[in-house]
Amino acid sequence: MSKPIKQMLIDEIGARLGDTTDLLVIDVSRLDAISANRFRLALREKEISALTVKNSLAMHALRKNGVEALGDVLSGPSTLVWGGEDIVALSKEIAKWARELQAVEIRGGSVEGECLDAAAVDALSKSPSREELLSIISGQILDPGARLSAQLLGPGGTVAGQIKSKSEEDEN
Repeated sequence: MSKPIKQMLIDEIGARLGDTTDLLVIDVSRLDAISANRFRLALREKEISALTVKNSLAMHALRKNGVEALGDVLSGPSTLVWGGEDIVALSKEIAKWARELQAVEIRGGSVEGECLDAAAVDALSKSPSREELLSIISGQILDPGARLSAQLLGPGGTVAGQIKSKSEEDEN
């Protein structure tokens, strides 16, 4: 392949990736056509992009985005997967498919330009998503106020209950 054609392919991969530094590298070469189509359609519904690439061209395109250390991960048939809500949601989706379809192999990935191996991607898929983290943080922020209001309302509720029971006794 000539240098101008290689450069065109590198530019095309770079254009598809945009400024993405959070991506996963998987191997889907062992999938049959029906499973591969179902896999890609499911990813598209979740706004996840998948691109099967030539490794050397992908490395050149990724270097432009600041992703340098994927050399060991990019070997053999490789498909780059990126998009979705965030990298955690992406890793959860791909890990789910890897469990469902044994032919999908997670090789590794990149988070903010840092290389991850397959075990790190698996650990990332088990961590809470962005929304779950936000709900945990907001719960922790609201917890002291909720405790304080409960402690302030508790004695008042007790006194109100005693007054009500005393008034009911006086009526009888």
